[in-house]
Amino acid sequence: MEEREGEVRWDGLCSRDAAARAAALDTIGQAVLRRSETIAPVAAVPPSRAADGLLAPAARDGLSAVLARLLMLSKRCPFPDVRERSEAILGAVQELGIRIPRPLEHGPSRFIPEKETIQVGNEDAMMHALFAESFATLGRLDNVTLVMVFHPQYLESFLKTQHYLLQMDGPLPLHYRHYIGIMAAARHQCSYLVNLHVNDFLHVGGDPKWLNGLENAPQKLQNLGELNKMLAHRPWLITKEHIEQLLKTEENSWSLAELIHAVVLLTHYHSLASFTFGCGISPEIDCEGGHTFRPPSVSNYCICNITNGYHGVDEIHASPTGSIPVKSVCEVEALMEKMKQLQECRDEEEASQEEMATRFEREKRESMFVCSSEDEESAPTRDVSRHFEDTSYGYKDFSRHGMHVPTFRVQDYSWEDHGYSLVNRLYPDVGQLLDEKFHIAYNLTYNTMAMHKDVDTSMLRRAIWNYIHCMFGIRYDDYDYGEINQLLDRSFKVYIKTVVCTPEKTTKRMYDSFWRQFEHSEKVHVNLLLVEARMQAELLYALRAITRYMT
Repeated sequence: MEEREGEVRWDGLCSRDAAARAAALDTIGQAVLRRSETIAPVAAVPPSRAADGLLAPAARDGLSAVLARLLMLSKRCPFPDVRERSEAILGAVQELGIRIPRPLEHGPSRFIPEKETIQVGNEDAMMHALFAESFATLGRLDNVTLVMVFHPQYLESFLKTQHYLLQMDGPLPLHYRHYIGIMAAARHQCSYLVNLHVNDFLHVGGDPKWLNGLENAPQKLQNLGELNKMLAHRPWLITKEHIEQLLKTEENSWSLAELIHAVVLLTHYHSLASFTFGCGISPEIDCEGGHTFRPPSVSNYCICNITNGYHGVDEIHASPTGSIPVKSVCEVEALMEKMKQLQECRDEEEASQEEMATRFEREKRESMFVCSSEDEESAPTRDVSRHFEDTSYGYKDFSRHGMHVPTFRVQDYSWEDHGYSLVNRLYPDVGQLLDEKFHIAYNLTYNTMAMHKDVDTSMLRRAIWNYIHCMFGIRYDDYDYGEINQLLDRSFKVYIKTVVCTPEKTTKRMYDSFWRQFEHSEKVHVNLLLVEARMQAELLYALRAITRYMT
């Protein structure tokens, strides 16, 4: 289906053929200039006014959205011809006396200095191939991709999986897939993902009325609301009865294949909301909050930055590796020493099964009391509550108030032995794609820790993964949970728990306060572990309930 905004058609820009892109750019340029001329004839605005930026607004006739899209293309398209021509079209519009937009944010993340991220146009051949693939598939190069590309091997697997879930043959129609993405992201008030999928939902022919609230969507999707909220906040409560309700609701029932597709989408977008908040992903340039038509104020300072407490790019994006305090260097050395000591203890003695079980219960109990004492505001988000029901329903620790949930033993139901084959049977190839993504995230290593090279980080990666699963009540019989307290300090645990359980409460201060001496790429690596461990935990509870229903 071709995308249109009035007369403007964008689909040709996704072509890998330069001639096809050039033809599309000619058509776009002519359409934009025609529309611009009807708003502000050249003679009406002296050149001096145009140079000052005190220009006519472009709000009429949907021109604002078109100009915002061109701004995004001029900054974020992986094809240099599209970037240059988009900038030239914006310049021609400005010469007509129409105010053009400018970006509000500095780079794809509010937590990572722009100069430390990959700049579009400066990427290597492998990254360019990933960028081009992403742009050709989605019609955009989004900020999530620009942050994930710190780890190209993972990004390739992530994009392949997401493309399959959203666009390839599958049990659910395309507009259902995007609407389920909206429902999932909205549980965490993630307006970034909601914005993207509202646009995609409309692009594939979704009914705009559904966007007025879940009660306007088909009953079949409304019925998914209960599973959505439990998966997002309390997956340990899901039972085979919840599955039965969805599969046996007469004319609004789900098939098993459709339900598997929906569950994978829900868990994908819950965990992607964690990544979005955990890495401080900025609004897309062409979305709400990503651009402004106001002229820059004196010395290119934006008053909105000052009121948000941002006093200068260098100040707010101080690099954690710029000047490393002695204490931080000592923290790295201390962590490496603990890893060495734990390895020696492992080699010397092995705790009994009873002791291992006791340590798990202790860590599970302690994880309930890990919470942030911050009252700092997290990133402002647009109200997206209309996309889900029961807004008061949130994360609750599973053993609070005397409510005991049995420990989920991986030995009894695991992804490798049970979940993988169930998904693959009902939604072919997806089990394989997810399995590959889990393994890449879990095993990804560059054998570095901050400034140290040739380090075996497997113990640390396993501690992070198992701590997340421990928060969900999931236990590995062969793991000594005493290692977690040795390797993860309190500020790190606060960050992990916030990003995984209540991502919308994540702040820049939390991000800055853990692993202060590590590279930003290493902190993004941590977020990949959080994303995949959370997704697998949710899937395990949902798939176990489906298995119990089937047997």
